[in-house]
Amino acid sequence: MRLTRVTLAVAAGALAPALLLATPSFAATPPIPSAVSAAADTGSPYDEMDADDLRVAVARTLADPDSGRRVIQEANELLDNGTVEEMRAWLETGHRLAQAEDDRVAIARLLGDPDSGRAVIREAGEALDDGSPEAVRAFLESGLRLARAEDDSVTIARMLADPGISDALRAAAIAALDDGSPEALRHFIEVGQYEAGA
Repeated sequence: MRLTRVTLAVAAGALAPALLLATPSFAATPPIPSAVSAAADTGSPYDEMDADDLRVAVARTLADPDSGRRVIQEANELLDNGTVEEMRAWLETGHRLAQAEDDRVAIARLLGDPDSGRAVIREAGEALDDGSPEAVRAFLESGLRLARAEDDSVTIARMLADPGISDALRAAAIAALDDGSPEALRHFIEVGQYEAGA
């Protein structure tokens, strides 16, 4: 009798989640109201903003550290004498285009920097060849970091190939390569090699 109760209790415990999820309230997701889905498909978030909200949205671009000269210039012009329609249009499309121009300038500076290695030059060139604002932004946000890490690894490997390298510098270089993160490699290039060589 006791064994039967234990068996039933175990079976009920095992089946409870399956039975609970099979009930109508859990089995199907509720339908999205058509008014909500229609609102999500039309327009942009800026369509319903009044002039003050649009000015705040434009002003926020000035606080963004990624904003370059073109974005800052256009945002200031809009804040000084832009109409509601001009601010809305700029937030929807103009900001993206101005940011892309600033990003291209930043990449051109990298290409002209004598400290840029082969991987940085290669990846920067590919981003510019693609030409889309998304490709240029992706390179600056993540591709640059990875390409620089590749170049830093090559630089550290060359240091290790030098027969006259000191034991302290060799140990620091190996530690940076063992860590392998872009941050550790960059730290060794910028700081660690000098600390180990001192």
